[in-house]
Amino acid sequence: MSFVFEPNPTPSVAVKRENARFPVRRIFCVGRNYEAHAREMGKDPTREAPFFFTKPADAVVDDGAVVPYPPLTYNLHHEAELVVAIGRAGFDVRQDEAWDLVWGYAVGNDLTRRDLQFEARDKGRPWDWGKAFDNSAICGPVHRAAHIGRLEKGAIRLSVNGIVRQEADVADLIWSVPEIVSILSRSVRLLPGDLVYTGTPAGVGALMPGDVCVVEIDGLGELTTTIGDPAQ
Repeated sequence: MSFVFEPNPTPSVAVKRENARFPVRRIFCVGRNYEAHAREMGKDPTREAPFFFTKPADAVVDDGAVVPYPPLTYNLHHEAELVVAIGRAGFDVRQDEAWDLVWGYAVGNDLTRRDLQFEARDKGRPWDWGKAFDNSAICGPVHRAAHIGRLEKGAIRLSVNGIVRQEADVADLIWSVPEIVSILSRSVRLLPGDLVYTGTPAGVGALMPGDVCVVEIDGLGELTTTIGDPAQ
């Protein structure tokens, strides 16, 4: 087979202590999956069915990167998240089978153009321009689930320039990892390479050029990102 131009490289993220990288197929994100964050977004934190949005696979950014301040926004926000890496195909899987699809876990930061997200929300439009932009899916090295087991708890925190802004525990997720994977698999066939950002705790806030943002999850280490000058 030939192409009319050379295909772009396959997006990928690092794997902890390995030279091989994890190829990224799709990125799914869970909205408002911590009660306190739902409240700060002005929503009822009751346990209604979770909802999802997506980011392009090539939005992934490795640990240690300098991310240009994105265009069209004056309110870029950080969102610390646990990321689940899918390593096995599954459709309509039961919750007790969902762990079998999990290849590993990573520390993530779901960058958000909050002003564009709120504008779209208030007009009943899709969130794409607020969420699915270049360099918006920061992801640390993936840790194999075979090495660390089922990740059901652990402190998650985010700091900007050394000041803690977000702090919670993965155990505080409204919808747990196996529940998220099971529910998502009812709508789409999950395949190896899919990433799932599981939601962010309360304390989201603005980032400015020059800020150094660090996300940490117990057992998964740190993810550091510097916000650069506006994209050119």
